[in-house]
Amino acid sequence: MEYTALYRKFRPLRFDEIVGQEHIVKTLKNELINDRVGHAYLFNGGRGTGKTSAAKILARAVNCLNPKDGEPCNECVVCKAALDGSLTDIVEMDAASNNSVEDVRAIRDEVNFLPTVAKYRVYIIDEVHMLSTGAFNALLKTLEEPPAHVKFILATTEPQKLPATILSRCQRFDFKKISNDNIEKRLNFVCEQSNIDITAEAKKLIAILAEGAMRDALSILERCMQEEGKITEELVKELVGIPKTESVNKITKSILEKDTEMALQTINEVIAEGKDINNFLWEIIKYVKDILIFKTNAQLEIYSEKEKNNIKQLADSTTKEKLISIIYNLSNLQNDMKWSTQKLIMFQVEIIKLCNEVMHNNTNDHEDNNQVNIPQKEVEELNYKINRLEKQMTLILNSQEGEKSINDSVKKTNKLQSVGKTEVKKSANIKLGEKIQNWPKIIDQIKQEGRISLSSILMSSSANKINDMTVGINFENGLTPFRKEILEKPENMSEIVKQVSIELGKPMRIVLVDNNEEIVAKTDNFNDIAKGLDMPINIIE
Repeated sequence: MEYTALYRKFRPLRFDEIVGQEHIVKTLKNELINDRVGHAYLFNGGRGTGKTSAAKILARAVNCLNPKDGEPCNECVVCKAALDGSLTDIVEMDAASNNSVEDVRAIRDEVNFLPTVAKYRVYIIDEVHMLSTGAFNALLKTLEEPPAHVKFILATTEPQKLPATILSRCQRFDFKKISNDNIEKRLNFVCEQSNIDITAEAKKLIAILAEGAMRDALSILERCMQEEGKITEELVKELVGIPKTESVNKITKSILEKDTEMALQTINEVIAEGKDINNFLWEIIKYVKDILIFKTNAQLEIYSEKEKNNIKQLADSTTKEKLISIIYNLSNLQNDMKWSTQKLIMFQVEIIKLCNEVMHNNTNDHEDNNQVNIPQKEVEELNYKINRLEKQMTLILNSQEGEKSINDSVKKTNKLQSVGKTEVKKSANIKLGEKIQNWPKIIDQIKQEGRISLSSILMSSSANKINDMTVGINFENGLTPFRKEILEKPENMSEIVKQVSIELGKPMRIVLVDNNEEIVAKTDNFNDIAKGLDMPINIIE
């Protein structure tokens, strides 16, 4: 026997089976009982709230040969034909894929024909907001004055996209999000009917993750069914991609305790587990919100006693104002990440900033009591790390502005790969401009990348801008053949180019200046920067 998805297998067949929409069900049943069914309905609401199910039930109810209390019997010839899809008098149309004027004109031509079996010809148009302007205009007159044997049921998730002329001709019913309690009750019924072994905590978590959509809840449950054994809360989290509560607690604690190193380590652990960064951010926001709620009224529902104790410790260690500030900053980050191709970098930078901000807040809160004494050097180092990450993001964005396509980038990269030799040019006088800030820190960064010999040679140099795209590294005491050989190695020059480009926030060209007379010029090998940054960079000519 062919397998049927849970949301299809347990689709409501009667109004009384529709979950969480009692206000709509009552009105529709009263209209059917009193024979006052309108000619056009608009069902509006979020995904998985029962719009299509209600439309199908209403279409059967108006045509049922033996209706009872406004419900279809689902036993008569008409109901059975409608259920198995063989009744041509009930037409379901997906406006997302049939949105042209011709599609609507076909309906307009058909409405003049009488039903073949049923009492009414019913048109269910799903996602009606996807119709084109011409299609809406073609539908308008038919929707206003349809023949007596025709009913229209329109369904949409975005009623604001419908013309006012369409809205004014329909009876509108707004389907609300289904409450977590109602979703849990329905899951209980589905699990009993399907012999699914699941814990109460897992059902509660699925209801929360569904966000008011019954279809989403059943889809999550169906995914969990594919695993062996009992469905637990941990299994649901693992399959959905939600980070463990321990990880969320650890990074929140790191933010509140200004532990930047631990925060970044936690991020790396979560990413290594294959978790989605957007889900992780959502979990942190929700967790901080729960800490705030606990601090306000000491009530939480979905956490174990151990997790509540962890939340209590965090709540006691901070203030409501700090928690609100963290939620506000992370929510803004969530919005910004939607449009970014470098989500992880943005996430890391914001977490570092939050650790830094909380550190300053703690300093201000206790400076009168001399409870916090943070070394100035530590503050400067942290600020430098933040600025460096921001500059790296700027470099990435600047490098991508002129990108036309991946093919263009590949062609230019291939072109650059053929260039890599050094050349020597004589010049009477090289004019060095503004000094590069943080040059010693750049050298230290090169050392941290494992280039010990290179960093040792650069210790006796200085760096100045020659023009907007070129930086000169000046060796006032001259270069020995040995040092020159090390500097000319492609991997070493690429590392210098990469670190200087990050510091200045844009791709730069590096030249080596010897005694202000001779230039050892390295050609622009920006694809080496791309390899170092692990991203494609398109060079704008």
